[in-house]
Amino acid sequence: MRHQVTIKDIAKQLGVSVATVSRALRDLPDIHPDTKKMVLDLAKELDYQPNVLATSLVKSKTKTLGLIVPDLGYYFFSTVVKAVEDAAIAAGYSLLIAQTQESFERELTNIQNLSRSQVEGIIISLSRETVNFDHLTRLQRRGIPLVFFDRDSDEIDASKVMVDNEQSAYEAVKHLIENGCKRIAFLAGPKNVSVSNQRRMGYSRALQEAGIESDPSLIIHSDYFQDSAIAKTHQLMKEANRPDGILVVSDRLAIGVLIALRELNISVPDEVKMVSFNNEPICSLVSPTISSIAQPLEEIGRLSVELLLEQIEHKTDNPTPRVEVLKTKLIVRESSVQKK
Repeated sequence: MRHQVTIKDIAKQLGVSVATVSRALRDLPDIHPDTKKMVLDLAKELDYQPNVLATSLVKSKTKTLGLIVPDLGYYFFSTVVKAVEDAAIAAGYSLLIAQTQESFERELTNIQNLSRSQVEGIIISLSRETVNFDHLTRLQRRGIPLVFFDRDSDEIDASKVMVDNEQSAYEAVKHLIENGCKRIAFLAGPKNVSVSNQRRMGYSRALQEAGIESDPSLIIHSDYFQDSAIAKTHQLMKEANRPDGILVVSDRLAIGVLIALRELNISVPDEVKMVSFNNEPICSLVSPTISSIAQPLEEIGRLSVELLLEQIEHKTDNPTPRVEVLKTKLIVRESSVQKK
């Protein structure tokens, strides 16, 4: 096994003290130029690499951020992760990434592991199972900066980066109504997920504004799995007075809705129109193409890092949380408009 060269090795080979080598490598004064050159030349020859972690721990800074997401298999999260990493690296930080797989227990483990790794702050989107937030309160009590994105908690006073989910859903349902839909269902996410609940509020507001009575039987909650969306759509379409429009909480589930409607020989958009969220690449590849709400994913990642670094690099005893709410855009495709 190759030996990692240390300053002790350099000092021994040159016959000088460890302190002298350390001063030369850190470009400190009170060292003869010839000695300094000798140290630097040998360090280069031996491919000496400083122990960044040890140095940073001495300074109480690891220049490392933590990021926790529900599932890297989701296009939304994988795209945001890339943007977070790019922004972190540009600011001189490295990034440790963990995923919960939508498990609260894994979220707890991730928080513990990142804390042990001495991260300077954590960016998180909560798992679908998370209803207790004590682990995040403990994090804040220890002075570790925290930023939420996408899925947050009103119980934790922290900075966050969100999109206007309520307004986005309102505009999507309004679009369905303008295209002739009179009975619109909402295939929502799990009941405790904040994003889904915000979208439900926008859905209800659009119906109310249009004078359409809200029917609780048309709000169906689903896990974030395609099989669940297929089963829930079959359930929805068994209604005697079935919907003629569906708002779907994510594109991933929208694919399941399309599969189910095809199995039932129900035409989209002739018999049922549909809008979903995230504007994933697959929306323009399937037939019919799917109308979807586009979110500024790169900006979400960049701002999450910006808000975290504000807390890390300008530390105050009682930082005021900053909340960024970003706008979205409805991308209209075949699934929500009548064929000409």
